[in-house]
Amino acid sequence: MNNLIDFSAPHIRKILKILLKDRTTCKNIIFATEAYNNILFSTEIKESMLYNGTVDIRPRVSKSMEEQAFRTRKKAEVFTPSWICNKMNNHCDTEWFGRENVFNVEQDHEWIPTEDKIEFPDGKSWKDYVDSKRLEITCGEAPYIVSRYDAATGEIIPIHNRIGILDRKLRIINENTQIRKTWNQWVYRAFESVYGYEYQGDSLLIARINLLDTFCEYTRDRWNEEPTDSSLKRIADIISWNLWQMDGIHGVIPYVGAVCEQKEENEPHQMTMFEIMGIVDESEPEPEEVLPETIDCKIYDWREDKSVMYKSMKEG
Repeated sequence: MNNLIDFSAPHIRKILKILLKDRTTCKNIIFATEAYNNILFSTEIKESMLYNGTVDIRPRVSKSMEEQAFRTRKKAEVFTPSWICNKMNNHCDTEWFGRENVFNVEQDHEWIPTEDKIEFPDGKSWKDYVDSKRLEITCGEAPYIVSRYDAATGEIIPIHNRIGILDRKLRIINENTQIRKTWNQWVYRAFESVYGYEYQGDSLLIARINLLDTFCEYTRDRWNEEPTDSSLKRIADIISWNLWQMDGIHGVIPYVGAVCEQKEENEPHQMTMFEIMGIVDESEPEPEEVLPETIDCKIYDWREDKSVMYKSMKEG
């Protein structure tokens, strides 16, 4: 369980700088959490912090129960077991294919992968499935997108038994391509088709690494080789755009002002005598409302080859 995420792995060291990028601000993603001692909410996550012991970023399942409880209270952070992710992803695929049990057959809290090559309904092809866009909101460590391990237990899931959105696309690509160049081309498109956003920077970083490790694991499994440096960089570029940091309610980069607002709402207010009697004290003018600076998030439309504002996509 302790090796679910390994920052010292050579392939991660090569492109960690890219995985830390925030494409909206052109800086690094920020912590956006109070879970680390002496680390401010708006502090950027730096490579050096991960290697000099400043912070110990781990998947939720590897944290102490006290840490898990703290994050649940603060941000309702509760990760979904793989069997539930599978059930929900199966439901989406039932809608897309028009039939049940396309990728696996559920059995209580487990599942049995189907063995036959996936067949597609009339008017749809395997390429349509790979290109179909999917979004995991408040993605945490991205258990709906990739299922390297069960986010609730830490149990490693073998490649042939994985149930994530991207895992399903990669299975389809494996079944329909024989040449390495074609395989790479469609794997890139599969990564370009899945999106996710997360508020807390440490969870987002883990999600990004989970996608990167998924790419490496499928490459080794299919071709018995390590990914090239150029392919690692390309995948990391895609991941750093498609998994982004955002306050999902407002569509902006998490900001300190939001934390202050939450605290003020929860803090008790001692009413004055004037307030109790319903009398407005006009001796002092009310202060003007000062809105915190916010930054709207950008994402990338790979088919149009341009960045777009998330809000514009959401609003149609």
